[in-house]
Amino acid sequence: MTLLAPPAAFLIYALLVGLVLWLSSRLAPRSRADGPHTSVYASGEQLSSRPASPGYQPFFAVALFFAVLHLGALMIGSGDLSPSTAVYIGGLIIALLALILG
Repeated sequence: MTLLAPPAAFLIYALLVGLVLWLSSRLAPRSRADGPHTSVYASGEQLSSRPASPGYQPFFAVALFFAVLHLGALMIGSGDLSPSTAVYIGGLIIALLALILG
């Protein structure tokens, strides 16, 4: 049972990983440092110099929208149908509209 102890298991796995890495480095072909092997693959097109996405700002608005939507659905689903729930739904709608409109 000492083989299942965390330190012994870690050492066994570390040795196995080291063995696999050593064997794979021996079996793998040597790489060549010429043009096609070191350039970025862009589907046969020239690589664009400008960034592909404008940033994370649009993502945060969408993420916050879905977070408010899902948490609101969780709160409504865990409660009962009462006048306070209608007020909560109204506030949720206003918050989501504020997120959509900016």
